Amino acid sequence: MASHIVGYPRMGPKRELKFALESFWDKKSSAEDLQKVAADLRSSIWKQMAAAGIKYIPSNTFSYYDQVLDATSMLGAVPPRYGWNGGEIGFDTYFSMARGNASVPAMEMTKWFDTNYHFIVPELGPDVNFSYASHKAVDEYEEAKALGVDTIPVLIGPVSYLLLSKPAKGVEKTFSLLSLLPKILPIYKEVIAELKAAGASWIQFDEPTLVLDLDSHQLQAFTAAYAELETTLSGLNVLIETYFADLTAEAYKTLTELKGVTAYGLDLVRGTQTIELIKSNFPKGKYLFAGVVDGRNIWANDLASSLSTLQALEAVVGKDKLVVSTSCSLLHTAVDLVNETKLDDEIKSWLAFAAQKVVEVNALAKALAGQKDEAFFTANASAQASRKSSPRVTNEAVQKAAAALKGSDHRRATNVTARLDAQQKKLNLPVLPTTTIGSFPQTLELRRVRREFKANKISEDDYVKAIKEEIKKVVDLQEELDIDVLVHGEPELLASILVILKIVQRNDMVEYFGEQLSGFAFTVNGWVQSYGSRCVKPPIIYGDVSRPKPMTVFWSSTAQSMTKRPMKGMLTGPVTILNWSFVRNDQPRFETCYQIALAIKDEVEDLEKAGINVIQIDEAALREGLPLRKSEHAFYQKWAVHSFRITNCGVQDTTQIHTHMCYSNFNDIIHSIIDMDADVITIENSRSDEKLLSVFREGVKYGAGIGPGVYDIHSPRIPSTEEIADRINKMLAVLETNILWVNPDCGLKTRKYAEVKPALSNMVAAAKLLRTQLASAK
Repeated sequence: MASHIVGYPRMGPKRELKFALESFWDKKSSAEDLQKVAADLRSSIWKQMAAAGIKYIPSNTFSYYDQVLDATSMLGAVPPRYGWNGGEIGFDTYFSMARGNASVPAMEMTKWFDTNYHFIVPELGPDVNFSYASHKAVDEYEEAKALGVDTIPVLIGPVSYLLLSKPAKGVEKTFSLLSLLPKILPIYKEVIAELKAAGASWIQFDEPTLVLDLDSHQLQAFTAAYAELETTLSGLNVLIETYFADLTAEAYKTLTELKGVTAYGLDLVRGTQTIELIKSNFPKGKYLFAGVVDGRNIWANDLASSLSTLQALEAVVGKDKLVVSTSCSLLHTAVDLVNETKLDDEIKSWLAFAAQKVVEVNALAKALAGQKDEAFFTANASAQASRKSSPRVTNEAVQKAAAALKGSDHRRATNVTARLDAQQKKLNLPVLPTTTIGSFPQTLELRRVRREFKANKISEDDYVKAIKEEIKKVVDLQEELDIDVLVHGEPELLASILVILKIVQRNDMVEYFGEQLSGFAFTVNGWVQSYGSRCVKPPIIYGDVSRPKPMTVFWSSTAQSMTKRPMKGMLTGPVTILNWSFVRNDQPRFETCYQIALAIKDEVEDLEKAGINVIQIDEAALREGLPLRKSEHAFYQKWAVHSFRITNCGVQDTTQIHTHMCYSNFNDIIHSIIDMDADVITIENSRSDEKLLSVFREGVKYGAGIGPGVYDIHSPRIPSTEEIADRINKMLAVLETNILWVNPDCGLKTRKYAEVKPALSNMVAAAKLLRTQLASAK
């Protein structure tokens, strides 16, 4: 019985690629140095899978930034602003598309389906001249082959590539991206021909958009694409891989009738209903790559249950046609449990990271072939039983409190217009108030202090003193820049005992709030790639959640004592904590979310009692958790929005509640955003070509405060005052002056002070310029 892995983490067990990328970007190392680190990582991954007994090992799943950008490079679909003149795309053009440069902005970045991974959105139009401009897929196949490992080259499928794209700036929004299919298929044919010539016997096309709600025209595009490729694919075994959800009956029919296709990879963890489609009608003689090992979470597989599922499928598709696989790429989980030195043995026995999932896949394949490892299965069954019966998982008081929430919608008693009036009387803010999202750059000095504290080289008192000094620097800088509503910059996120619950776009620090909330565990090296070199370390929610004591009040009060201007209390909302964690899979997600909401509610009310008048409860990942199928949207949005309202339903009218969202497509949930009933929302806008503003142009009325981001913080580029003023004017064309805020897209942790200071200075200058113009126009 054969085994298969859809894809594997790229960063390395100790984030080797992250550090190599950042060294290269900072011009501290060469392209050759970066390429060597990448080659070593690829070699290690391929050899590891081969040693574990995996038959179908993927190649071309490694990426220096993301796999969709790799496909854009392969197709030569480089936007004109990057000045590419043809030939093989090099690092300069590639990273300029991803990150921008001193003269031009980056391409849009958005979430990969409903994950916390991001991809660079292709910008396409009728005038794009596609050409074969990156031979990466062939190069990596040959690289693996030279190491003695025969792999399955993986490509983003042509239809999914187009469906994940957007019309370029200046192209009509109604332009049919699928009309470009005849233009990109010749490039795919060239790649396929080269892979065949190199000796490939299999090829994998990832077509994850098949799990979305597709119309007949979109489904027909798959049929047309693979019919066109059929002759070129002749002689190859072709695997079409889907993941993240069930297939509709129509999509399943389309998939299983594609010309020239040998095998179908299906997610049977999140796509449990697909199993019934398989049982009712599976094409004779085709392979089923059965994704029974979860690529999205870190819980050990229930091997007995999976084996039972596989045995039932074996009876349908045939013993020699069933391949055991992961549900999706293991990119979305941590790398190796062996590297965890602080997890206690009980919790550790419940987990499986990518390396362990590879072993699980092979163990299931061997068991199906009659070579069951009884000791391995027995240990797995024991761990499953331990998790179900452990007293640390269940807290009856928490469950009772969460169950009681269902009797109310937890809205604040006064409407937002009246609340904003009361808040303005207290805060006395100018028109177009300026603020930032939360974090400021985390300096090398701060990181040195953290290391020394963790190594017991400095005392707790010295550490607290250092953090206070850093907060004072950040406060002084904001006052110098004349920002209206301040943040403390989150330097205390580096503390290991003085913890803050704040993970928006900096959730590599979320290990720390696990020490303050019951039901959480955290890892030492459980890093997961979010985008580019950005890695996060999701906490593990293994049990019922509660807050034994205040978490952020000390630091917020300390920061407020340093200024007369309003200082935000900074928290992360329950939905984002849920969506950016590895969540327990033994109860519905909404029940866990309600428990987290109650814990945040306690913290919000303690902040208010401490005199914090502006409290930001970020829900950066609310859109991210939206189910892929429209039929499931309403239920998710109901409990997600309810969870947010629970957190702040008890505060006074004069306490201003902010929230923040970033890097997702928000337009389709704008009414849920309104229903959250926050006083102010700051939201990513600039990198996505201000498409957020289109909903207001289309007539959606928004009465609360809103701050669409005026510049992209994920690029080192510094916007001018004039550029920012132009963005604000576009906002004023569709939003009322009295509700508009001025702020960056997101937190500033990933930037350097040399970039942050001039950018914020220009932002404040733009706000003042517009205030003067508005005043003179009266």
